[in-house]
Amino acid sequence: MNYRYILVVLITAAMAFNPFSEAEAQTANFELAERFTANNMQKMTGSTFLNARWIEDEDRFWYQWEDNDGKRWIYVDAASQRIRPLFDRDEMAAQLSEEFSRGFDAKNLDLKDFDWDTDRGFFTFHVDSIEFKFHIDRDELVKGDSLKYEEREPWATYSPDSSYIAFAREHDLYVMRTDDPDSTEIRLTDDGERWYSFQSDHGDTTTTEKLRSRATWFEDSSKLYVKRQDWRDVDELWVINNVAERPELETYKYNIPGDDNHYQDEILVFDMETKDHVRLDTDKWPDQSLGGVYFSGGGIYLSDDTSDYMWILRRNRTWDKVDVVKANTTTGETEVLWSEESKPYFNVMNSYLGVINGGEEYIWWSERTGWGQLYRYSSEGELVNRITEGHFMVGSVAAIDTTAQTIYFEGFGNEEDRNPFHSHYYKVEFDGSGQELVTPENGNHSFSMSDTRNYFVHNFSRPDQPTRSVLRDNRGREIFALEEVDLTKMKEAGYNLPEEITVKAADGYTDIYGVMWKPADFDPDKTYPIISYVYPGPQVEPYPRGFSVGGTAARAHSLSQVGFVVVALGNRGGSPLREKWYHNYGYGNLRDYAVADNRYGIEQLAATRDYIDIDRVGIYGHSGGGFMSTAALLSHPDFYKVAVSSAGNHENDIYNIWWSEFHHGVEAQTDSVTVETEDGEEVKEERTTFSSSIPGNAELADNLQGRLLLVHGEMDNNVHPAHTYRVADALIRAGKRFDMMIFPEMRHGFGRYNAYFERLLWDYFADHLLNYRAEGVDYNLPD
Repeated sequence: MNYRYILVVLITAAMAFNPFSEAEAQTANFELAERFTANNMQKMTGSTFLNARWIEDEDRFWYQWEDNDGKRWIYVDAASQRIRPLFDRDEMAAQLSEEFSRGFDAKNLDLKDFDWDTDRGFFTFHVDSIEFKFHIDRDELVKGDSLKYEEREPWATYSPDSSYIAFAREHDLYVMRTDDPDSTEIRLTDDGERWYSFQSDHGDTTTTEKLRSRATWFEDSSKLYVKRQDWRDVDELWVINNVAERPELETYKYNIPGDDNHYQDEILVFDMETKDHVRLDTDKWPDQSLGGVYFSGGGIYLSDDTSDYMWILRRNRTWDKVDVVKANTTTGETEVLWSEESKPYFNVMNSYLGVINGGEEYIWWSERTGWGQLYRYSSEGELVNRITEGHFMVGSVAAIDTTAQTIYFEGFGNEEDRNPFHSHYYKVEFDGSGQELVTPENGNHSFSMSDTRNYFVHNFSRPDQPTRSVLRDNRGREIFALEEVDLTKMKEAGYNLPEEITVKAADGYTDIYGVMWKPADFDPDKTYPIISYVYPGPQVEPYPRGFSVGGTAARAHSLSQVGFVVVALGNRGGSPLREKWYHNYGYGNLRDYAVADNRYGIEQLAATRDYIDIDRVGIYGHSGGGFMSTAALLSHPDFYKVAVSSAGNHENDIYNIWWSEFHHGVEAQTDSVTVETEDGEEVKEERTTFSSSIPGNAELADNLQGRLLLVHGEMDNNVHPAHTYRVADALIRAGKRFDMMIFPEMRHGFGRYNAYFERLLWDYFADHLLNYRAEGVDYNLPD
């Protein structure tokens, strides 16, 4: 018998069933990952975004920029097309050295709170505790006095004219005049209580001191309003701080899908002259919301021109009906200007109501054609005209020039052969004429306009193209370039830019966009595991739309340096920035809708790139991405081999209603019931109940075949730790091996444990996709 032949066959067979046969030769490059953490990349890069600080009502602005030449302060006069250093750095350092009898680094001046003082007409900053004034017109630095901090107390909400301060105490609302030497407190309410409060912290039971209120002032300071919410009948949740000196229980109110007892909204307006108030007559639908979560501006709008009226976007609990309500702030009377119904839900994430000249007319965003567009309404709520035209999505309204009757707005998907998720900016007149692009470059744009509406600054970039900043006039004509990100140090360190990618969704025809990161020492002749960073949406897709060396983009970049190809792909249902059907795709299927597109996208990438090992696929994500990564591992166990799922909302039946009812759906049922009045008489009344049932990850526990790391913050009061515990319980009952990490005291983000978590992520994927386990037990944590 040929034993040598048998031995070769056995070894070959063993290698065929061993996913790590090639990976055994791969070493995890933790040193390279450390080099390209967010903190280190930001140090090497400096500024990546130009924040134009426009001077009020002028065509002048200034900005601070940092690059390999250090910090610079730049002054721009757009009208005269002049740009200059705001001051001579060497001369500033010399003057400060003389004042403080110590050296100052001219390229790294620590000028705290540098800002333009509109009232006094010069720049101010402080060094140590000394205030300095800098007069730009004569290049003069003047030393002031020691700072007398006029710290505005955190409990105080000042009126715009600073004549009043609003605050709360023991859940009631108070005001006092700022010019009153006795600080006399004027009590405006006497019915506030815990969970039905005028305080921002409506659950407080600890103090009788002043606390911040829910008050919002009208621009003329004659009135304020409070959106008060009644949470008294809503059930409680709890989290525990286990590392406090004595473990502490924290109690809060939390609505979950289908709850019978839903919080109730009301709006009260207070008159400062009479100190009386009115409750707006806004009741219409059961469990309705007045403005609220996701609405732009909170869904409640005031006008700079009048305090006689305010405007509210009122929606029903099933999210498919919205009223535009005008309220009289003196009488409390309301009228519906117009209503809109949109199935399966109204896209409140892109909502916009522009109140023009105190309500003479309105600008309204609507998705009624399947694409978000702008419409013009009269003061009486009659449609005047459609403003924007095209099969594309209007995003935010960046600026309105009421004199020129011109709107500057953000648009997505209107430029051919460009990524439809890249933001471009346009101008259009109220009557719909003159629509034109004003930011022509191929990239993702930002927009900052002067109060005069004569000029704007825009930053533009792509994941593979660092940020550039340009000054333009209001017709989009370039005045001059301002700055460009300096990658000199990054390139010296071996930095490689990510790659934009496009694949098809699982339907075979819808384009899906994303970004790919590779190691700095990438070798196309080798094979690499592929790891997918995921977030299912529906409010945002997981990849950066522009250049980024921070946040989740930096985490993906540093992870790739360990020895992986890392991708972030969108999916149908992932974003409100494309057509309505695309955004609504996951409705009614909140657990599963995103996974098929992710898998098919990875399969396409592997089919066209020999360096991707399709047998070693990892997946990770946070929050909705934590939920999706576990769902992927459990629903496609033949494909995904390793998942790291942090703060996942695995069981959306116990997640908040704003996510679960909005994106999965909630059913309303109205029945006629018999109730007994106070007089003992039986009468019929209509009662509406709501129900929602959403599949979760725990029911898939039997499917686990790969390696899973569950991570959660023990005090997460957004996605309660119960989500992770319920999956863990199901896995234990199913007899599955998995890993779990709980971060003490952490909320939904991991705060001081972020660096630890990032290295845990590297470690886990290196262990289970590279078959590499680091020696020792110590992580190299930054100071």
